[in-house]
Amino acid sequence: VLPPGINPDRRAGNNAAAIRQAFRGEWQLQENDKLVLMIGSGFRTKGLDRAIYALSALSADILARTQLMVIGQDTPDAFTQLAKKLGVKKNIRFLSGRDDVPNFLQGADVLIHPAYRENTGTVLLEAAVAGLPVLTTAVCGYSRYIREYDCGLVMNEPFDQHEMNDALALMLQDNAQRAIWRSNALKMGETADIYSLFERAADFIVTAVKSSRP
Repeated sequence: VLPPGINPDRRAGNNAAAIRQAFRGEWQLQENDKLVLMIGSGFRTKGLDRAIYALSALSADILARTQLMVIGQDTPDAFTQLAKKLGVKKNIRFLSGRDDVPNFLQGADVLIHPAYRENTGTVLLEAAVAGLPVLTTAVCGYSRYIREYDCGLVMNEPFDQHEMNDALALMLQDNAQRAIWRSNALKMGETADIYSLFERAADFIVTAVKSSRP
């Protein structure tokens, strides 16, 4: 009934290109390097293991220039061991919660969110309005926006790891398609009703109060 309540400050501004350039310079990312971003606490529920498996399935040439940055509060030990076992430990950086997430949204190339369960998935829309293509699972409530506006790829249920592996490889290799997804995502940020949660909720409350009066 109510729309999402995305903070408008996540939208890409006129300085998006400058932010991206500065971010990638800060993190020493070259022009051809690819950055996959994952945001959210509770790494198991968010599907970090699925993301690591998909990373490890990349061809050697793509993997050599791909990094996965994980932002969130959780203990990464088990996932670090998994990454080590699969040979991709050097491709992953674990970062705690940060207050400069908008910079990461501009600097990355793909947001990955392969959650096992997720009521909404606000980060999907935060990434999309920033112009960042999204790879996610259909269990996320807001994944329907990614499909409707063609802002990335949504994995069907039941989940298939091979499907996700192929999807991530495609998203990292196909620069032209990523540009299309980015354009669609920015258009969604301009046209979709995804910011007015509190205003709409207030309207419902006022209407309910008025209708309950004798």
